[in-house]
Amino acid sequence: MSMQQAPVPVKKGRNTVGIVALVMAVIGFIFACVPGALIVGWILLPVSFILGLVGLFQKGKASWPAITAVIVSVVGTIVGVIVFLAFLGNAIDDAVSSTSAVSASVAPGGAAADAGGAGSADSSQGRTRENPYPLGTEISGKDWKVVINSVTFNANDAVAAANEFNDPPADGKEYVLINYTATYIGNEASGESPAFVSVDYVTPGGVTVDGTDSIAVAPDALDSLTTLYNGASVTGNIVRAVPIDGAQDGVLAVRPGLLADKVFVAVK
Repeated sequence: MSMQQAPVPVKKGRNTVGIVALVMAVIGFIFACVPGALIVGWILLPVSFILGLVGLFQKGKASWPAITAVIVSVVGTIVGVIVFLAFLGNAIDDAVSSTSAVSASVAPGGAAADAGGAGSADSSQGRTRENPYPLGTEISGKDWKVVINSVTFNANDAVAAANEFNDPPADGKEYVLINYTATYIGNEASGESPAFVSVDYVTPGGVTVDGTDSIAVAPDALDSLTTLYNGASVTGNIVRAVPIDGAQDGVLAVRPGLLADKVFVAVK
């Protein structure tokens, strides 16, 4: 009786395509983790994925390099997307922080403070209604510097005299004149309008009174539509119709620029 000879296993050959795909996948994975070189990873990883699939169908060739290349390219792509989103988020945060940051130079006699809080005696000053900056404080954003010069209460007669079409304030309200100076400190070649600066009144109860509450024309009104260039200023009044009850206990909400942080200034 003859003994049946066991078949000799066929040794699979080198999978050159799979090896190339694996090398490219590893290099692409590394670059995908580097924010400044993401584009290189995004080029190599898809190519290595395709080559890995081709390598899987190489007859008589070892399949492990191709399989590994496919896995590494998929994982590398996922990691690359995560790194990109994190990098993009940080870039946006930095841009917004740079645009929204507000500093303040407190008027003589006021407590030293900085809206940024660095090196200030009271880092909360200006950030809350309970601890506003004093009148005369220079409030600076990225593009604008604002100074609240004065606040005049019970200005009904002055507003009435400013324009014959001005209606008297609604029952229980009085007109308040807010005089401020807006200086453009940005570098836009075409200049910018003071309309990007907002100054509103906030009642003791926390209700904001902005320009939509009254269409009255203020005497010596601030020209918010003029175009200013670096270093140029405009000064004038705006009018707000505020509740008579507790009027002088409110504060002003000042935003020196469209995207700037809001800070608070006392009314007296």
